[in-house]
Amino acid sequence: MAFTSFIGRVLFASVFILSAWQEFNEYGVDGGPAAKALEPKLNIFSKHLSAQTGFQVPDFEMKYLVAAAIALKGLGSLLFIFGSSLGAYLLLLHQAIATPILYDFYNYDAEKKEFSQIFAKFTQSLALLGALLFFIGMKNSMPRRHLKKKSPKSKTV
Repeated sequence: MAFTSFIGRVLFASVFILSAWQEFNEYGVDGGPAAKALEPKLNIFSKHLSAQTGFQVPDFEMKYLVAAAIALKGLGSLLFIFGSSLGAYLLLLHQAIATPILYDFYNYDAEKKEFSQIFAKFTQSLALLGALLFFIGMKNSMPRRHLKKKSPKSKTV
């Protein structure tokens, strides 16, 4: 069972590892294509968030935001593979931040083709988020093994 769980974690984390590796290879000096694609989406999300809540999103340099995403995905994946809850929390943080920004289906008309494509990716990202929550929940609900301390044997006189 432990080996099967390990293989499952490797396969699950491979999605994040491959994504981080691709973004790392394309990073360049300006953050690469990921930064160029993220900037307009982040601007739209920031305007939408400030209009709804009044919360002002601070300005970020895109290359640092992409670097942080690469670090979260890479480190989180490696820790997750070895069964660490911290890795799952890092991936969860990445997914919770990136999902509503990258897959902004709410900015498209439901009749358009782009809406269904972005909505499908959004639901896939929600499925990954759910799997991470499931892992964290299972990890926290399993009783921890306590090593029984051997009581010292009394010496006979």
